[in-house]
Amino acid sequence: MYPPKFDYQRAQSVADAIALLGQNRDAKLLAGGHSLLPVMKLRLAQPDALIDIGRLAGIKGIQMEGDRIVIGALTTHAMVAAAEGLPTVLSEAAGWIGDPQVRNRGTVGGNVAHADPASDLPTVFTALHARFHIAGPNGQRVVAADDFFLDLFTTALAADEVLTAVVVRAEQPGTGSGYAKMFNPASRYAIVGAAAVVMVENGLCKAASVAVGGLTPRATRAAAVEAALTGQPLNADSIAAAAQAVKNDLNMDELLGDIHASAAYRYEMAPVFVQRALTKAAERAG
Repeated sequence: MYPPKFDYQRAQSVADAIALLGQNRDAKLLAGGHSLLPVMKLRLAQPDALIDIGRLAGIKGIQMEGDRIVIGALTTHAMVAAAEGLPTVLSEAAGWIGDPQVRNRGTVGGNVAHADPASDLPTVFTALHARFHIAGPNGQRVVAADDFFLDLFTTALAADEVLTAVVVRAEQPGTGSGYAKMFNPASRYAIVGAAAVVMVENGLCKAASVAVGGLTPRATRAAAVEAALTGQPLNADSIAAAAQAVKNDLNMDELLGDIHASAAYRYEMAPVFVQRALTKAAERAG
């Protein structure tokens, strides 16, 4: 299908993009276009105008600032996958997104702003406690990952705001992370995805952060898994037991199902992929 007619405008700066959003009530931002254009062709989105921010150099690239890593919103998935010094879980997930064409055009900002429940990055950023830097007509603000992803295709971004960067912490000594997912064989979206970060001290799990996606309307923290791991040795038995606790973090009435996998099947697969992500993280933590 062809998308409906729309006006096209190219922003010259972030401030210009914000101004154009204010002038065009039903406008959408266009970066890589891999999330927006398909839904427009299906008439699931019908913006009056597209504001192209894809050429804004100031919000593209990865900067290391001490133990902070600033990822510009226009940074492509391929750049994240190839970058050194990022948390392993992030590079790993970025390298599994779509195909080379998607990874070389799709952007981090466009991906998370679209908030597709089957996307990988929302799950990873939730596990990493990422912070989202947002610019709008009232200035700058920062939103934590737990507050950024609100619901199915819904984030904390207002209609006249622009996501400029995502900030995560670099992995510290004794920390390991990993991502595991059940691939949709056609799209490579996550039917079930799990991201895990663990910190090991004196042979015990000092802290853990786990999130799941693909089967929930938004990326979901697995607090029960984190609690089950903390203070325990990270061995096969403790990881398997903790992974089962993810079922306590899932509400069956809210789980997603489709022609590829029912909600019940995804529910049963969640512990499997949490266990795989945790096993990777524990091995990488040393």
